[in-house]
Amino acid sequence: MSESLRPKFLDPAVLDELGSMQLKAQALVEGILAGLHRSPHHGGSVEFAEYTEYSPGHEIRHIDWQVYAKTDKYYVKQYEDETNLRAFMIVDASGSMNFRSEDAPFSKLDYVSYVAAAFSHLLLRQGDAVGALSFNGETRNFLPASARKGHLDDLFYLLDNLPGTGTTGLDAALRTIAERANRRSVVLLFSDFLDADGEALQLLKVLRHRRLQVAAFHVIDPAELRFPYEGMTLFEGLEGEGELLADADDLREAYLGRIRAHLDAVQKQCEQAQVEYFRFPTTQPIEETCQTFLRGRL
Repeated sequence: MSESLRPKFLDPAVLDELGSMQLKAQALVEGILAGLHRSPHHGGSVEFAEYTEYSPGHEIRHIDWQVYAKTDKYYVKQYEDETNLRAFMIVDASGSMNFRSEDAPFSKLDYVSYVAAAFSHLLLRQGDAVGALSFNGETRNFLPASARKGHLDDLFYLLDNLPGTGTTGLDAALRTIAERANRRSVVLLFSDFLDADGEALQLLKVLRHRRLQVAAFHVIDPAELRFPYEGMTLFEGLEGEGELLADADDLREAYLGRIRAHLDAVQKQCEQAQVEYFRFPTTQPIEETCQTFLRGRL
């Protein structure tokens, strides 16, 4: 990808907004997801993970000759730092994610794109494979996990071209990742979870049953929590619901009750599925959201 086409995630202004995330990566990269990796360092040595049959490309010095003497076959020792995880950034690209109130610095979609970009950069720096899946009700764009050189540009391109249209389709996206992600994968799910329901809960449980580590990042615009509108207001549905002209003062109490109940339900669903749950507004500094997830994993 030429410099002129490099996406916005590498612009100097964006890196500044991320709180010099590039510099923080240098300090964090060694153990950024230590809670998701099994730690490779124990008493200054590297922890043995498993045997794998020798094939061209393996280092001869890792052959276990004692095993060869018993089996007449060549096996090499594989260590934890050679069995890095595979991480998938799953991003809701539906119409509701394009919402941005007057006081918010980002739309919900732009905000989670920056967070996913930061995590992708940090993971690839430590040698992990990263993939991505963007979804709405019409399309799902999947990028397989890879650690190859240049893969970060592919990830950034996907994150820089999210449609922000259509319905959500969370259930279909979770089914897709359940089919494609293998064991020892990490799934980071970014959404406003407006259509989260019982089926989504069951699919989250399926992911955990398959021994995937799953974290849900629930993004909220501050206006969705405060409902700051007054008087006659024209409300527009961002996922094809049409328009509604109504007195905001008459709707406020019922709306706030329903949104609180919905947020509580989503959090409870994630807890029941043993999924880590993080809720944050788009006014929260992006680096703070990243650090909240990273804290305790270093």
